[in-house]
Amino acid sequence: QVQLVESGGGVVQAGASLTLSCKASGATRINYANWYRQSPGKELELVAHITNGVGTEYADFAKGRFTISLDLDQSTVGLQITSLEPEDTGVYYCNADCNPPQRMPTGLTVHHYWGRGTPVTVSS
Repeated sequence: QVQLVESGGGVVQAGASLTLSCKASGATRINYANWYRQSPGKELELVAHITNGVGTEYADFAKGRFTISLDLDQSTVGLQITSLEPEDTGVYYCNADCNPPQRMPTGLTVHHYWGRGTPVTVSS
């Protein structure tokens, strides 16, 4: 069974940097991964995407300050954030398409997994 566990969040001052990490325990392969965030009072939004062997994509607000990475040896997805702003406050979630797949109660087999999130608070 694959489990995604995020870490690295915390309370930081504006202008600081953070590196978030998502460990995919039990995964034999990570095909692609995403980082999402949910800021207070806002909907869940996609921050960055990485596909194994293909490349990365970023939301417009994330370009220039966010960097997503994939370490296949460690089964870890990283998200580096620089020049943090109070607007970056929120819970950051990791989502990944991994092998082996999981069997859902409906009988479907899916490769998608979610972590429980790591909170980031940026003070001004």
